[in-house]
Amino acid sequence: MELNEDNFKLIAQYLQQTLSPDANIRRPAEKFLENVETNQNYSILLLHLVGKDDVDSTIRIASSIAFKNFVRRNWNAHADSDSPDRIHSDDRSAIKQYIVSLMLKSSPSIQKQLSDAISIIGKYDFPDKWPQLINEMVEKFATGDFNVINGVLQTAHSIFKRYRYEFKSQKLWEEILLVLNTFAKPLTDLLVATMELAKTQQDNVTALKVTYSSLDLMAKVFYSLNSQDLPEFFEDHMVIWMNAFHVLLVTDVPCLKTGDDEEAGVTEQLRSQICDNLGLYALKYDEEFGTYMQQFVTDVWELLVKTGIQTKYDSIVSNALKFLSIVADRSHYRNLFEDPTVLASICEKVVIPNMDFRTSDEEIFEDSPEEYIRRDIEGSDTETRRRAACDLVKCLSQNFEAKIFEIFSQYLQVLLGKYAENPVQNWRTKDTAIYLVTSLASRGGTQKLGVTQTSELVPLPQFCQQQIVPELERADVNELPVIKADALKFIMTFRSVLGPQTMLACMPLLIRHLNATSIVVHSYAACGIEKILLLKGPNGSPLITKEQLSPMSAELLNGLFAILSKPGSTENEFVMKAIMRSFSTLEEVSLPFMGAALPRLTEILTIVSKNPSRPNFNHFLFETLSLATRIVCKAQPSAVSSFEEALFPVFQDILQQDVLEFMPYVFQILSLLLEMREEVKTAIPEPYWALFPCLLSPALWDRTGNVTPLIRLLSAFIRRGSNQIKQLDKLNAILGVFQKMIASKANDHEGFNLMQVLLTHYPFNELEPSIRQVFALLFQRLSLSKTAKYVKGLIVFLCFYAAKVGSAPLVELIDNIQPQMFGMVIERVLILDLAKVSGETSKKIVSIGIAKILCECPALLINPYRAYWPKLLESLIQIYELPPDMGPLDGDHFNDTEDVEYQAAYSQLNFAQSKTYDPLCDVTDGRKFLIQNLAILSLSRPGEIPTLIASLQSDHQQALQKYCAQYGIQIA
Repeated sequence: MELNEDNFKLIAQYLQQTLSPDANIRRPAEKFLENVETNQNYSILLLHLVGKDDVDSTIRIASSIAFKNFVRRNWNAHADSDSPDRIHSDDRSAIKQYIVSLMLKSSPSIQKQLSDAISIIGKYDFPDKWPQLINEMVEKFATGDFNVINGVLQTAHSIFKRYRYEFKSQKLWEEILLVLNTFAKPLTDLLVATMELAKTQQDNVTALKVTYSSLDLMAKVFYSLNSQDLPEFFEDHMVIWMNAFHVLLVTDVPCLKTGDDEEAGVTEQLRSQICDNLGLYALKYDEEFGTYMQQFVTDVWELLVKTGIQTKYDSIVSNALKFLSIVADRSHYRNLFEDPTVLASICEKVVIPNMDFRTSDEEIFEDSPEEYIRRDIEGSDTETRRRAACDLVKCLSQNFEAKIFEIFSQYLQVLLGKYAENPVQNWRTKDTAIYLVTSLASRGGTQKLGVTQTSELVPLPQFCQQQIVPELERADVNELPVIKADALKFIMTFRSVLGPQTMLACMPLLIRHLNATSIVVHSYAACGIEKILLLKGPNGSPLITKEQLSPMSAELLNGLFAILSKPGSTENEFVMKAIMRSFSTLEEVSLPFMGAALPRLTEILTIVSKNPSRPNFNHFLFETLSLATRIVCKAQPSAVSSFEEALFPVFQDILQQDVLEFMPYVFQILSLLLEMREEVKTAIPEPYWALFPCLLSPALWDRTGNVTPLIRLLSAFIRRGSNQIKQLDKLNAILGVFQKMIASKANDHEGFNLMQVLLTHYPFNELEPSIRQVFALLFQRLSLSKTAKYVKGLIVFLCFYAAKVGSAPLVELIDNIQPQMFGMVIERVLILDLAKVSGETSKKIVSIGIAKILCECPALLINPYRAYWPKLLESLIQIYELPPDMGPLDGDHFNDTEDVEYQAAYSQLNFAQSKTYDPLCDVTDGRKFLIQNLAILSLSRPGEIPTLIASLQSDHQQALQKYCAQYGIQIA
């Protein structure tokens, strides 16, 4: 694409259309941009569009977002295969030359997008391919323009924040050292200068906001640069940073206080980050930080006591409490807390006030139930006051259990007493009481099982019977909804420790609350049901069986489906997950409900496919459809046709509308339906064949999430319809898919899977003319980009070919590519890396294939290959006698886990999984097959085989003798 005005207008027009709420306008525009994004200059057009002052700001922001997404999708996409780079090298250079200066002069909203793009590019190119980046940024500090400086700091924060979570490695440390050498001193000098500047700006609110924003970003960068280890520079200059942190914590700046109770201002953001930094140092660098500890405990304590309950202070309070928890957990600082007066003061002035259910919490409960649920039961409340107060209570109760329990027991009685006096007026006190008991009782657990370890000081069963169950037994399920939600959450949290009888008794109560009006309450009821049904008893069977659940099944399923018609819960993921789990528990008991359930599920799918917006809901919807298919078709195999009739119209619409999020799911369910037809040995119906040519479209295979389900679907077609594929003349297209898979380091295993299916189910006389080219591609990939994963896949495939087609044809084929090449394959691949093969099926394939090579290939018993015979046998024995060798391959220059970027576009449906296919099921025992064939070979060549075996190492000979004795077979 040329850099001209017409193309600027064209891109701007399509970007405008992508903002349309009308899918008929939006989707074609998205499709156009997707199709042209690999054109040279496309990314440069986007950047120039961002920088055009005469273009509408909405379009410029859309262009910056499109650019960032382009970089995310494509900057490192070529690394996972040997395919051409999707971004022209000239474009890469131009982007890196232009983007920093463009970012620094852009508005904050655009600056954020471009900063994120720089971060993505930096992840892959810095420092090796973009060494000038940090110097270019540091130079901007000298401008004195804090709008520019903040842009640099925001970008530095975006680039360096990955240091917080990346695994330690030599490469990472070398990069951090380079950054420290370039950036640490200018950053510290900037801190000193900015602190001085702030003193002169006391009355200039606008300037102070910018200055404090800079200090906040510096504090964020400080955290990132100190996350992996304590750098020598920061240790040497700790006094500068800690003094600055102290001043910023204790100095109030009245003019920066905002009237907004909800949104944190720049002061709150800065103080929150400082508390986070102190927590990092207290946790990781206790020894070096020790001299500052007393001062900061005092600073943080005083900050907490004077901080209000407004929402804008939540992050400060959360991080401040987290810091105190870290300090309290250190044995040599416990003296700061062990005084009963101090503990009582902490409980009274910090813990209890921050556990209270505030008016702002009630507003979220009523007006933003999804946000409330996300914080409360989905574990995203790490930044909330309540969670931080809860964590502090846990920490203190572990170290001072008796004292803490004594203090809180008094509060607990007062709180519950107030509630008993007037439940309608004082319901907040019971909410706090329940939260307090949860904090005191919890000692450990998992997401799957809830709390599994509890404090003996809290009598949970008694509390549950006296304070929780009565709330759920109230006649009106809509009365005191927050307390209802608390009670349901309590049952959920302690489901593993309250006992099976309590859970069974509570199940009808939870089902009743599916009728609640409150979105939080009926969501918690559904979530609780799902989690209880997931529990297992001591013998591994379900804690609640289908026989126990059956009497409640009508009320349960009707209640769950009814929620999906309520405003605000039409796409409630907890409800859909509960439907899935209920079907899974009830199994065939759910059959009478399927007549009504399946049309409803299909109707829901039709609606959500128009505009997919809830990934979890959508996933559980497809899981439920898969499970329903299995349950019904297990009872009535012919019902697969009914599912096809119901689902095909929706699936066709999804594929025609190119609904990217749903396509991998559609391919999985289509595979499931086809595989069910395999089991009853019925032909593939015509609608599938109408779809088949579309499955081979290259565009489909370019999307990572489609690959695994498409390979499975293609394999199902081959297994049941190879003759039709032959008639459609689609073999070359399938081989093209194989070639694409083998070229990909991420998907080469799928290429091997596809070729195994072809060799097993496709007429070999049709496949044979292409086999030489197949092997040429395999060896080309081996020589160009060998990986451990690829070599293991190649070994298994070669052995499979030997087992299925024959070992002599395998040797002949490889030697026809290059004379005596099979010897190199034996020496450099099979003998060297056979021991790396793992997995029972793979080991069996290898055992059968190598046995055939050893015993059915005359070329192996004459020169030049005869010398390899004993070594190959030893390598095979080693597979059985030693654990798999997981070490790197000789010459392997590709790290499977680091260089392939993980993409979460494909989600496996558990209830649509294919059964495991054993391609060599006629052989049940690989060792026995080996011994049997060695015995047959020995009889045909008297005296020769025992002589070869005698040349094995003694431990390998002993292993063979053991196999012979095990199967009662002698090798004469």
